[in-house]
Amino acid sequence: MNTVPSPTERPTVLVVDDMPDAIEPIVRCLQQAHYRTRIATDGLRALELALTAPPPDLILLDVMMPGLDGHEVCRRLKAEPATADIPVIFLTIRTEEVDEQLGFDVGAVDYITKPISPPLVLARVRTQLRLKAATDALRDRNRMLEDIVEERTRAVCVVQDAAIMAMASLAETRDEETGNHIRRTQLYVRTLATHLRDHPRFAAELTEDNILLMYKSAPLHDIGKIGIPDRILLKPGRLTPEEFEIMKTHTTLGHDAIVAAESMMELPLSFLRYAREIAHSHQEKWDGSGYPQGLAGDAIPLSARLMAVADVYDALISRRVYKPAFPHEEAVRIIRDGRGRHFDPDITDAFLTLSETFRDIARRFADEHTV
Repeated sequence: MNTVPSPTERPTVLVVDDMPDAIEPIVRCLQQAHYRTRIATDGLRALELALTAPPPDLILLDVMMPGLDGHEVCRRLKAEPATADIPVIFLTIRTEEVDEQLGFDVGAVDYITKPISPPLVLARVRTQLRLKAATDALRDRNRMLEDIVEERTRAVCVVQDAAIMAMASLAETRDEETGNHIRRTQLYVRTLATHLRDHPRFAAELTEDNILLMYKSAPLHDIGKIGIPDRILLKPGRLTPEEFEIMKTHTTLGHDAIVAAESMMELPLSFLRYAREIAHSHQEKWDGSGYPQGLAGDAIPLSARLMAVADVYDALISRRVYKPAFPHEEAVRIIRDGRGRHFDPDITDAFLTLSETFRDIARRFADEHTV
């Protein structure tokens, strides 16, 4: 037994033709098949009705009309996001010479010739509406899957951020004088990386995603200090050569801890990649005189070269148990003097350009003894 769909369930077909006599038989056969109809007798009215909510499910569009012809109306429909997905079937008289390829090029899905055959009209309409329903369902499913992926991605990012900050907080508890050091160095690294993202030497690596990962990873640069004895880490004076050798191991300790964490996650190319690089290599120097590996130049990971400038600047302007805080101007001079020896020359130049921004960050996130 066939049931008549409720008015809200009936698809709507917009019929566009400048000849009322041609519209009447089309509308009649559609309504008998329980479709809702709208009528337009010119192109501008058709565009207006197509944008009226709720939009039509399908459009039957005469090709030959004065003013805006069917091809132009179809072009405009397909150019408008709100109507681009509405299928269009062109109507044409059998005796008209119609460029069918042009019709398909502007977005039509089919042709129906006039005078119409009601069974043929209904068959073509049903076919296109079924195709549209299937396309809409697939689009909705894809949108739902995208939402699920986005939600899960956000959840993963929250877990990653929490893991990084938890690990960084462990290091910070070993040295109460560092205070906002973690926050400041994060911002310094991001500031430098953002400034250098279009530089020919760095553009390939300094993508938006990688800059974000470097920013998030910066707090783990000194995670290895967890393994340094208090008598050395908190010593209120210059370290002996033997003590300094122990202090230097914080780079390898940090690297090994992060590698161990990655191995447990079975993600060797995980979000901790930059954390691993920064922890291991931020004490390397451009001229090869740093530690732990004595890397030089571009052999030092870019993330670590950025961190080297950020870390040294912040250490210079901050009071430590073994030194007073230096003025901003003195810190800038020391880093300038280290250009090409301690620091990557191009990163040093970026720092010198951004030195006032560094000063502003230091002031906004100052510890009690940071200038």
